Amino acid sequence: MVLLGNFINIFYVPELRKKLLFTLGILIIYRIGNHIPVVGIDIDKLHQMLTPTAGIGSLFAYLDLFSGGNLRNCTLFALGIMPYITSSIMMQMLTMSIPSLELLAKEGEYGRKIINQYTRYLAFGVSILQGIGIAMLVEKAGLVMTPGFAFRFVFVLSLTVGSMFVMWLSEQISLFGIGNGSSMIIFAGIVARFPQDIFTTIAAVSEQYMNPIIALILLVLVIAITACIVFLEKGERKIPVQYARRVVGQRVFGGQSTYIPFKINTAGVMPVIFANAVLNIPLFASTILATRFDFFKVIAESLRMGGILNSVLDFVLIIFFSFFYTAMVFNPEELADNIKKSGGFIPGIRPGRKTADFFNFILTRIGLVGAVYLALLALSPNIAHAILLPSGPYLSILGGTGLLIVVGVALEIAAQIEAYLIEHRYEGFLTSGRMKGRGGR
Repeated sequence: MVLLGNFINIFYVPELRKKLLFTLGILIIYRIGNHIPVVGIDIDKLHQMLTPTAGIGSLFAYLDLFSGGNLRNCTLFALGIMPYITSSIMMQMLTMSIPSLELLAKEGEYGRKIINQYTRYLAFGVSILQGIGIAMLVEKAGLVMTPGFAFRFVFVLSLTVGSMFVMWLSEQISLFGIGNGSSMIIFAGIVARFPQDIFTTIAAVSEQYMNPIIALILLVLVIAITACIVFLEKGERKIPVQYARRVVGQRVFGGQSTYIPFKINTAGVMPVIFANAVLNIPLFASTILATRFDFFKVIAESLRMGGILNSVLDFVLIIFFSFFYTAMVFNPEELADNIKKSGGFIPGIRPGRKTADFFNFILTRIGLVGAVYLALLALSPNIAHAILLPSGPYLSILGGTGLLIVVGVALEIAAQIEAYLIEHRYEGFLTSGRMKGRGGR
């Protein structure tokens, strides 16, 4: 009853209610687009080929996870949001390495708008390249009913337009909805596949393809991983900050003590999304080259979902992007300067440069723990899948990457809802949910 009361409180806040309904409407539009197929593909043959074992089927199964099952049915949104995420990563790296872009990024809102526009142009190009690559793959695999230039043109145009529309939908969520638009799109796609995984598992047990004990172990494993993610995502290191007293006229300001929370995982789920977006590039290239050169077949096999090379690269990339994303969103020098200007200091640490160095010290060590935890959680379910279901169906609900994204995004949404409710004088979505006063309505 308490949880139900907390949920009802959401609709008492007009701004929050509008944001949630807007986000839900955008996700409904996104799911409708998932059922619009691209012409010219033999869907039955595609379903038979979509297996995460090797070759083209492995690539399609991997990309299908992040398209929310759209690639499985070769729909208009088959590319999903990944071209935009790939372009965002490329632009962020270019911004850090090209002086003109770095200066543009420091020009405030105007600079961000220009860089966002460049990112959209780059996403358009990436969508075309990926569309051409998938067109070549489906033709090579014999999935096209009438191969030729006409098919390639319509196919690439359809996927590119679909990808640009999904990018626009994600931006609308970020601007007018709740949560990060790109994360919400991926979240919706992965969650949409969970019922299918549950029914697949139940059918496998009823038809005696899967041992009931194995199914029970999988359930316990999913619950344990989810609990571990929630526990570690809430973990933080509190840095105490003391503010000195100041006398202005007849009034005394300051003198209070507070703290700065440093989360174990400062970057959230973005390193996982970034790592998989980057991992798509060698996986995509090696699979295409493997159709022409035997040398690349070994690389494509190692890069397949659950393969050794894939797991190692995923582990390394998640750690790299954890530090990379944290460095982008967190500026120790700026934080130390703001504390100094406000008359604050960390007990035992001199204000200014020493405080910034202390923040760097804490961020590096906490960031390493968070990055390793994130990488291990992303890989552990895949390892368990290989041990428990080596020849069984691949369950996206057991995929470490998918589960991390789902739980991480859900926690971020819950935290934002909590903040809105507390701001409007409710005790919160995750606590008792009672209203402190009538002013919040």
